[in-house]
Amino acid sequence: MLCAVYKTHKKEGMYLYVPKKGHFDDVPEALMARFGKPELVTIIALEKRERLGGVDKQKLIEALSTQGFYLQMPPKEDNLLEQHRESLGLSKTPDKKF
Repeated sequence: MLCAVYKTHKKEGMYLYVPKKGHFDDVPEALMARFGKPELVTIIALEKRERLGGVDKQKLIEALSTQGFYLQMPPKEDNLLEQHRESLGLSKTPDKKF
């Protein structure tokens, strides 16, 4: 099974996987509007890959087969300020003073 991988310039680390190059018919219009103009990154032969960076191969294949696309979201960024406050024994967010 082949799939095409596209990136967006709107959000770092967000990728859209579709079963064929340029095949966005199954991607909801609202998602395409938020994704913006897709830029082709690569075409992958899934059967030749044991691992895919940041994507569960089985979930990807299932999503492509059932819904016709897979959206990879960027990993959640650590909030270093919250971590630092917790290490000091403080609450994650400062108390608001009015």
